[in-house]
Amino acid sequence: MTRTRLVALDVDGTLMSYDGVISPQVRDAVGELAGAGLHVVLATGRGVHSAAPVARELGLSEGWLVCSNGAVTARLDGDEPGGFAIVDTVTFDPGPAVRAIAMELPDALYAVENLGVGFRVSGPFPEGELSGEMEVVTFDELVATPATRVVIRAVGASPEEFHEIVERVGLHEVEYAVGWSAWLDLTPGGVSKASALESVRRRLGVEPFATLAIGDGGNDVTMLQWAARGVAMGHARPAVLAAADEVTGAIEDDGALPVLRSLLV
Repeated sequence: MTRTRLVALDVDGTLMSYDGVISPQVRDAVGELAGAGLHVVLATGRGVHSAAPVARELGLSEGWLVCSNGAVTARLDGDEPGGFAIVDTVTFDPGPAVRAIAMELPDALYAVENLGVGFRVSGPFPEGELSGEMEVVTFDELVATPATRVVIRAVGASPEEFHEIVERVGLHEVEYAVGWSAWLDLTPGGVSKASALESVRRRLGVEPFATLAIGDGGNDVTMLQWAARGVAMGHARPAVLAAADEVTGAIEDDGALPVLRSLLV
């Protein structure tokens, strides 16, 4: 059996296709890893209210979830509402960053995570892009309370434009990750999937050399660097590929599958 004891897995674009499908083969492999006693941790930009159903779909009934790009850590617990218990959260004041971005993108949509429930939003997002309960509020209400995660969606803007805007306004108090589309995630400064996974690793008593991570997005870079074995999906951007120890196949080829199976040999 592998010496790996903690397996950190991104969800969208890694385990799940962009149209929301997890193949039976990937589902079975994840279940086998958990059954063999490995700690399978979903590490995702999704909120915990969205990550917990994915865990259940994968057959995970216990273990840890790193959500909101590391700002929320939860434990799967079938006795709790929603099937999870929130263990750690890190928040920030979204006002300065959101107002700075709004000056550059006045027509963008904004969403602030409503922990464990859904989002408070400035207006309706494209169908299927956010999950959970949606509450439309005023801009001032949106930024009035501490947040674990802010989503900024600008139809028509490119990821490159988002990077340029972030550099121009100088978001020094937050972490940010630009998605494949015109999508920007803001989380508290110093917080990432890697920082939350390190806390989980210590809680579980897993040695650093016994960690593996698989991911495909910009928010996975620190996670891949953190893991003893960091694996990038084949369709990832160059910066993600460069952060990894190895590269596997793309999502359309179930690229995570051979890596998962390699842990069962």
